[in-house]
Amino acid sequence: MGRFEGRVALITGAAQGIGAAFAKGLAAEGAKVAISDLDSGQTVVDIIKQQGGDAIDAPCDVSDEASSLAAVKKTAEYFGRLDILVNNAALFTQIPRASFDEITVEDWDRVCNVNIRGVWLMCKAAVPEMRKNSYGKIINISSGRAFKGSPDFLHYDASKVAVLGITRSLAREVGDDGINVNALAPGSTASENVLARQTDKGVTMESTIASRALKRMETPEDLVGACLFLASSDSDFMTGQSLVVDGGSVMH
Repeated sequence: MGRFEGRVALITGAAQGIGAAFAKGLAAEGAKVAISDLDSGQTVVDIIKQQGGDAIDAPCDVSDEASSLAAVKKTAEYFGRLDILVNNAALFTQIPRASFDEITVEDWDRVCNVNIRGVWLMCKAAVPEMRKNSYGKIINISSGRAFKGSPDFLHYDASKVAVLGITRSLAREVGDDGINVNALAPGSTASENVLARQTDKGVTMESTIASRALKRMETPEDLVGACLFLASSDSDFMTGQSLVVDGGSVMH
């Protein structure tokens, strides 16, 4: 029996990349999983089902309140409950790197609408379902960049620092409901979309690897263990914390 038997998880941005790896990892340990993404998650659903798991496609635009509520409602109605929320959806590869004074107001607002408002809206939608069982695990995906002070991505970096603030404050608000809220901060991870833009403004995977104590590429699978830890009973007395998984580029 897997450690998530009887648990239900909703993962945003899970149609590919890191989110898909989280979904497969949770399903492999027995969780029933909802794949929530703007893109169809049916391919990931099919893979999970082929491997003996249970999953549904619950499309969602996290920046839209009605869409967030609908994804949570579909998950809870289909599986009967919601225990785990992984707020992974974010704009990253879809936005251009630029110095702070070259970022447009439109790009700033677009990033914040998804990366900040989307996390808040999904928590707002999910917590009432978790309160029904006095249990929940919320995992907000931040970024190692939030701890670094790196150039040319101020809108993204600001949004990921905001995720840390949401994590800490929400942990205070829902602790009495039996809900844990923690953040997971990956380094630059070799998902398909990240690899496609590594040379943007001179950023290369080689330069990223050189900054790490463990000098190799980070893959989505490198993050799964930390996600499962934060989603499991192993972290029951841990809340409001931020766990960096980036090969030792950030140490804090």
